[in-house]
Amino acid sequence: MSDRRAGGDGRGAGGFDGREVGRFDGRSGGAFDGRTVLVTGSTGMAASAIRAITAGGGRVFAVSRTAAHLEALADELSAAGLGDRFSWHAADLRDETAVEAAFAAAAAGSERLDAAYSVAGISGRRAGDGPLHEATLEGWETTLTANATSQFLVARAAVRRMLGQAPDAGGSRGSILLMSSTLATRPVAAHFATHAYTASKGAIEALARALAAYYAPHGIRVNAIAPALIATPMSRRAQEDPDILAYLERKQPLAHGPIDADAVTGTALHLLSDAARMVTGQVVAVDGGWSVSEPGP
Repeated sequence: MSDRRAGGDGRGAGGFDGREVGRFDGRSGGAFDGRTVLVTGSTGMAASAIRAITAGGGRVFAVSRTAAHLEALADELSAAGLGDRFSWHAADLRDETAVEAAFAAAAAGSERLDAAYSVAGISGRRAGDGPLHEATLEGWETTLTANATSQFLVARAAVRRMLGQAPDAGGSRGSILLMSSTLATRPVAAHFATHAYTASKGAIEALARALAAYYAPHGIRVNAIAPALIATPMSRRAQEDPDILAYLERKQPLAHGPIDADAVTGTALHLLSDAARMVTGQVVAVDGGWSVSEPGP
């Protein structure tokens, strides 16, 4: 496990060009200027949020088990002149000790944690997830641990840190955003029959509501975001399936297919920021019309 500042000795392998960061300039509208956000994950929606927060003046501490992805982000942000706003720690978020060590590293570099965005997770299909009658116990346990348990561990560490810091001028001790999925409430049997994954995302939504109710009096907000099918490395199988792409053309009509990861970031950053200071216990769908479209199988 490593702690690195952007521009350190790690060499990225992702082929990023610093010019990419320009796409995210101003997206956070200064909402994170001078604030620190911990983000889990290092590709897809996590990488998009990291770029937007740093471009908007915020500081990001990223945690992911894949050091090469973190190094690539560090190189990209350094090339864009944002290296001093990014640091990272490689850790397995399924491991309690590793999560605690990651948060300790984050605390060493910043006096305050203003927000935590828990993005990292897996699909579970390769581990044995699938329709219940075909799913393996290993697939169930692997998926629940990687998704629900990791979110629990990250949320717990974030809450502990936030409880230990004084409220800001607006009375907030911090904001937490967990990652669900539209499949938790809008399953599609024909193409996405991964029942452990769906259960893990349902658990995350319940956890977010319970935490929001308990910690609201302490000035800590907790919400969840529920994207539909996003164009990320995790969804590559679906993106390469012609039948699923044809289905998404009708199921996600606002996107006419997979949704770009950047399209989720605006909503995520709003929920993490003070602009949503009266919003807690909510699950917000970013689904391109999935929840209101019934195109058939």
